[in-house]
Amino acid sequence: MTTQILIVDDEASIRRALREILEFEKFKVSEAVDGLDCLAKLKEQTFDAILMDIKMPNLDGMDTLERLQEVAPDTPVIMISGHATIDTAVEAVKRGAFDFISKPPDLNRLLITLRNALDKSSLVTETKTLRRKVAGRQVQEIIGSSARIQFIKDTIERVAHGGPRTGHRTQRYG
Repeated sequence: MTTQILIVDDEASIRRALREILEFEKFKVSEAVDGLDCLAKLKEQTFDAILMDIKMPNLDGMDTLERLQEVAPDTPVIMISGHATIDTAVEAVKRGAFDFISKPPDLNRLLITLRNALDKSSLVTETKTLRRKVAGRQVQEIIGSSARIQFIKDTIERVAHGGPRTGHRTQRYG
């Protein structure tokens, strides 16, 4: 399956440069010219990650980031800007950005950050899938009242509630 990346930037030359880099790395790339275009594209398809400029006309990157947290909360967003300060970078991360990269982006840092974002996104998806599977299973009760069964039930209860793991006594039955 091909990884889908959306580049959101009002500067055509930046979009073109990022597209060439990402396509060379075998990513499938789409482009949006501003935040409104980005949101429209998200109605048409899903993306594995978004690279987005902060300063854009119509709907800037920070406002778009907030909307993305509602419509695509699991899609990692990497903010890119040539005009931002450390305060802006911190604010972007607080609002949900995966990371922040200055323009012009360092190629290695961009690719490492993108791969880290994709890895995290994959782990989040896998965790949600596993939680759904576990939640769907019925809990089986251990049936019996012998001393051995009671010992097993007590051990399970103690471990489930974070009971002591060292210094416990062992008891032999049988």
